[in-house]
Amino acid sequence: MGIILGLIIGGLAGWIAGNIMRGGSFGILGNIVVGVVGGLLGSVLFKLLGLASTGIIGSLVVSVVGAVVLLWIVSKVKSKA
Repeated sequence: MGIILGLIIGGLAGWIAGNIMRGGSFGILGNIVVGVVGGLLGSVLFKLLGLASTGIIGSLVVSVVGAVVLLWIVSKVKSKA
């Protein structure tokens, strides 16, 4: 996957995850960061579960799942601090 396509998927995944978790987005750069880190986290989680994804839609699903998990972890850490 190209870098531009990865950033577009990351931004879209971050926006979707932001809407799922707290009802808003994080701005363009924030969405990209959340989506890309979520994509990395999601790919690790999917590999641990023995699942695989292919294509753009599969990458988007993995990124959204990872971004939601990332935002959930961040919210738990913030609430304890």
